[in-house]
Amino acid sequence: MTPLLEVEDLHVAYGRIHAVKGITFTVRAGQVVTLIGTNGAGKTTTLRTLSGLLTPRTGKITFDGRPLNDLPAHKIVERGLAHSPEGRRLFPRLTVAENLQLGAFLRKDTAGIAGDIHRVYDLFPILGRRRRQPSGTLSGGEQQMLAMGRALMSRPKLLMLDEPSMGLSPIMMQKIMDTIRELRTQGTTILLVEQNAQAALTLADEAHVMETGRIALSGTGAHLLHDASVRKTYLGED
Repeated sequence: MTPLLEVEDLHVAYGRIHAVKGITFTVRAGQVVTLIGTNGAGKTTTLRTLSGLLTPRTGKITFDGRPLNDLPAHKIVERGLAHSPEGRRLFPRLTVAENLQLGAFLRKDTAGIAGDIHRVYDLFPILGRRRRQPSGTLSGGEQQMLAMGRALMSRPKLLMLDEPSMGLSPIMMQKIMDTIRELRTQGTTILLVEQNAQAALTLADEAHVMETGRIALSGTGAHLLHDASVRKTYLGED
């Protein structure tokens, strides 16, 4: 089966800072693939490049059989790749419902948009109860739910999640991870960047450890979860 996403020898730089140094990986339809690593490893830079927010220096990005390298960000969303960014990046003065509507800004199917908003409310019932509330007044966990819901409103073929559990309580983090698991069950393909390596590897079909802009180790989530070096470096075990 042809991968949904193919990243080949990708290099990305910020001026003189070479942030991503020739990484190669694939994501197949229906998979959860995770990138783990310390701060500064290049994980967020990778997602921002895939979504068109950064321009690669060299390398090839192929999505659903077609190149993405030269497309602007809104065209990449139109192709079916959505990004829920680190820090959530909501519109704080707009309501929950208005933020969700903005996630569907490229769509014209009014009935379908309404149906997908209800789907988000089914996934995150608290958002339905607070749909008229400004998003800036939500808790951190509720804002993360809204950021994920907004990304889903474009009906993506691939959903990229950047640090969805950052700053959340253990209970709220578990809720977010349970939702990712539910989305996978529903057939959503997910590329996950996550600081909680244990949670990410438990969820992932495939996983890649990034170190200083390179992929240092790859394997199934289960394999890396039991790898001695990963357990020592990322799970805090001796």
